[in-house]
Amino acid sequence: MTFVIGRGKAVQADDDAPAGHLGTYRARDGSSGAPLYLDLDSPHAALIVGKRGYGKSYTLGVVAESLSRAQGVAPVIVDPMGVFPTLDRPSEGAPVPAEVISNPEIPPTTLDPRSWCALLDLPPESGAGGLVWQAAQDESTLADMRGNVEATAAPGVDKRAAINHLDLAESWGVFSPNGLDVQDLGGGEVTVVDLSGLDSAPMNAVVRGIGEALYRARVTEAIERLPWYLVDEAHPFFQGVGETALETILTRGRAPGVSLVLATQRPSAVSDVAVSQSDIVVSHRLTSEADLDALEATQPTYVQTSLAERLPTSPGEVVVIDDATETVHAADVRTRETPHGGDSPTASDLTDSVRR
Repeated sequence: MTFVIGRGKAVQADDDAPAGHLGTYRARDGSSGAPLYLDLDSPHAALIVGKRGYGKSYTLGVVAESLSRAQGVAPVIVDPMGVFPTLDRPSEGAPVPAEVISNPEIPPTTLDPRSWCALLDLPPESGAGGLVWQAAQDESTLADMRGNVEATAAPGVDKRAAINHLDLAESWGVFSPNGLDVQDLGGGEVTVVDLSGLDSAPMNAVVRGIGEALYRARVTEAIERLPWYLVDEAHPFFQGVGETALETILTRGRAPGVSLVLATQRPSAVSDVAVSQSDIVVSHRLTSEADLDALEATQPTYVQTSLAERLPTSPGEVVVIDDATETVHAADVRTRETPHGGDSPTASDLTDSVRR
């Protein structure tokens, strides 16, 4: 039987509902069993966890490959570490349609006034924060926001502080009135948004902007495809303005058909909502007590034994908790068909010409 995680039934030969090959069942003796698939037809909230080096990002890449070939979906993957541009490389299997956006920009209007204050670390009740709030509410470009502040009769110290913070935001290079919109993100290929090289604040701004755009596009039916928003190294985005957009999709994304897949090596650093609202949890090896506690705290009642006792010990091995069917599965993640860009370099990889 080829089971479909999140759907609760076997894949039939005449079943046109999209599903992605995740891997194979792992027997008690370590041998591989029947294929295991992931439902790509219905919206899901999924969490992929695992300590560094055990395959968390690799598994996210496997999901992205499957989504790029599925009908009716619009996959977007946020890449803080620059490991997913390899998705557009030649594939060992069917082609993986992918587009890499190396210097992403979003419209300033993506962020509401409160988010602008949070992004710039300005309390809304402060003089400078109030000016930024009003400018963000009235204007659609950073230049106009700056002009709005300059035109006020506010005290000079508040105006200078607000302008300095807006100039800082402009220096990040991630805001443009012609930034990414849903037409750029709503295609069938997997869109890789490369955020590597950006600091935390601009990264959070882009994550927030894309998440808001995808959610609104489905609420207003601006796009037909169902978005899948994949976020690697998700924990920093739960300490910034990105959190609001992610939690909106987690709690309200099912109705408009927006899926969210979060990958993190620190489940204890994401919000409780991210763990509790995930109907699919894929766990690689974890050893941190805080991270284990974060998963155990929301362990479903149908998981009879301690989750910590069931976690795998080798790279590529996973335990999958499927809330749709209230089942738990031990599996091995399949081999990527495109190159994996997340391997760490080692000193032994150096050639003789550069060794001392």
